[in-house]
Amino acid sequence: MRKQLKKTVFDIAKIDQKLVLVFGDISVYLFKDFWELFPTRFYNMGICENTLISVAAGLSSQGFHAFVHSINPFITDRSLEQIKLDMCYNQFGGNIVTTGASFDYAWDGATHHCYGDLAMMRMLPYSEVTQPGSKKELDVLIRSQYNNGKTTYYRLSDHPHEYDFDVEFGKGVVVKNTSSDITVMTAGPILGNVMDACRSLDVNLVYFHTIKPIDKELISSFKETKILIIHDAHGLQEAINEVPGLNMYHRGLPYDKFETCYGTVHDIRKKMGLDIASLQSFVKSHL
Repeated sequence: MRKQLKKTVFDIAKIDQKLVLVFGDISVYLFKDFWELFPTRFYNMGICENTLISVAAGLSSQGFHAFVHSINPFITDRSLEQIKLDMCYNQFGGNIVTTGASFDYAWDGATHHCYGDLAMMRMLPYSEVTQPGSKKELDVLIRSQYNNGKTTYYRLSDHPHEYDFDVEFGKGVVVKNTSSDITVMTAGPILGNVMDACRSLDVNLVYFHTIKPIDKELISSFKETKILIIHDAHGLQEAINEVPGLNMYHRGLPYDKFETCYGTVHDIRKKMGLDIASLQSFVKSHL
């Protein structure tokens, strides 16, 4: 998805001279031709994430459309205060694009896990939170939101899904509607596993790429069904719960516990019961 990020911002930068990049020593070589073409609009700040946010907020205060890019836990966990105060409180806005979502970098252990970012970011006033699950979703969401004056968060994954939907910021997608009394709701790249698990089952399936604002109208349309939320991070369940009176069940990360395991994304998902077979058993148990 980082290659799509480059293509999208490169296209926009050619027509919008206010677009600037502020990087944390990641994807720098990938963007080599960007900083060669636009040397005054590319800043590699090194591994100092708090400074990245503050610099981006300063640029935004002067009318620039800043993109901050770094590894997920280091920019959201470490720099939450700067995001809250420098960007959101001052309403300077900007775009925060991370890589290494949830367990993408799990081979490096718990320091590189990041599954609380969506929940943290959606709590901040004047923020928007997205979890694009495909290259198309990333492209459409950036073009739609990058210059709107808000702090917009884009959570990239190294394991995008391959499904093609119409994309509109703030709108969920009804992937499957069988008029069942069971509705599965999910977000981001784990849609691939969820689709495979539910393919032969008589359930509705709703997908979100925008976590804040969540599509309350769409959720409400399935209010009379039992809702099964499947996700590999905190934040989606809390967003869906903004609609009162839902009959919800959740399959995902345990609360009040650190995940300390090493391995690949597929290893971690299997351990947590988020592989295809485990998800199918979970959904079947509610039929």
